[in-house]
Amino acid sequence: MATCSADLAPLLGPNATAAADYICNKFSDTSFAVDNTYLLFSAYLVFSMQLGFAMLCAGSVRAKNTMNIMLTNVLDAAIGGLFYYLFGFAFAFGSPSNGFIGRHHFALRSVPSSYGSIAERTQFVSYLIYSSFLTGFVYPVVSHWFWATDGWASALRTDDFLFGSGVIDFAGSGVVHVVGGVAGLWGALIEGPRIGRFDHSGRSVALRGHSATLVVIGTFMLWFGWYGFNPGSFNKISSFYTSGNYYGQWSAVGRTAVTTTLAGCTAALTTLFGKRILTGHWNVTDVCNGLLGGFAAITAGCSVVEPWAAIICGFVAAWVLISCNKLAEKVKFDDPLEAAQLHGGCGAWGIIFTALFASEKYVREVYPSRPVRYGLFMGGGGRLLAAHIIQILVIVGWVSVTMGTLISADDEMAGMDLTRHGGLAYVYHDEDESQKQGTQMRKIESHPSPSSV
Repeated sequence: MATCSADLAPLLGPNATAAADYICNKFSDTSFAVDNTYLLFSAYLVFSMQLGFAMLCAGSVRAKNTMNIMLTNVLDAAIGGLFYYLFGFAFAFGSPSNGFIGRHHFALRSVPSSYGSIAERTQFVSYLIYSSFLTGFVYPVVSHWFWATDGWASALRTDDFLFGSGVIDFAGSGVVHVVGGVAGLWGALIEGPRIGRFDHSGRSVALRGHSATLVVIGTFMLWFGWYGFNPGSFNKISSFYTSGNYYGQWSAVGRTAVTTTLAGCTAALTTLFGKRILTGHWNVTDVCNGLLGGFAAITAGCSVVEPWAAIICGFVAAWVLISCNKLAEKVKFDDPLEAAQLHGGCGAWGIIFTALFASEKYVREVYPSRPVRYGLFMGGGGRLLAAHIIQILVIVGWVSVTMGTLISADDEMAGMDLTRHGGLAYVYHDEDESQKQGTQMRKIESHPSPSSV
């Protein structure tokens, strides 16, 4: 503020200090309003992703489990909002801390002014516990490590720590996607494959979701919301820095949207043609998952890489997803939403990618107060890569010892909607899957009762 007045007063003439102060105050008020409008708009976009994910999940599972998975998505939003208010924000950003977990601002008290695959088959009560623990403790602790100003591995630290850099996980390939992917991995491993997923000889049997339409609509909604998720993450960076690089950060918002778009589009097209070569078919569901895999991968480095590097990110992410799915088939791992493969596999690639391709210029622009470490392939040496490998290992270890859930075989056969929610979501149901490979539908005809004849 003082700098603004000092620079402006000579331009307005002698004895213009008061006028300069007034103008600068108005600019400051406008800047504050714009910042908060952008923050809220980004939040609206990110919240719309919950609806997109709900539709994607519903379309990816069998019809008899639709009601169950839609309920779990509503619970994600409701439980997440409440528990993040009570505990999550404090654990994530309650600084000063010991570097491991935040200890202040529970229920947002005295705050300074400065998101699974197993849900198709998870019992309702188990999911309440699962979601509460994930959103109220597991995820916030990881957020604190890598996003809080004093997290032990945060890029926001100003001291020379963790190979002199901390990690660059700008919008959360690790904090968000690897956490969710590993949680989904262990949940699916504990539950085992769906009944009928593999035949007696061990060959894979397709149990396709019941609605590709819902999958496509949900994917587009997630794509739309990702522009709040990635570019909107500048809000948390801007709130921590007052170093005079404010306009540089805002200039990076557009670049972040571009890299996000390029990675997703490249991954979608690579998946389309890659799966065509491997299977001989065009598959819209695979393309949607490939698109989301590209987004999950670019999320860590979207603000600090060149657009051409984002194309490399998306291309490799597609093959990571395809390879993870092939490996899952080989080891008889069943994850109907591909959460472990998509979020875990592509998220981990995104962390490695950032350590290889982060640009020195953009790292200085986005993180002006940090010790500068940038990508190995951009001349920055291997320290950032070492830090990012540590990030992957500690996330896998942390989530592995804190997450898990179970389900019964009876629920599997009848469907969660019928056994746990009192009825089916549709007036259609799946055919006996032991008789047919894949999922087909037949209509339940209504017949008049004898009393009405």
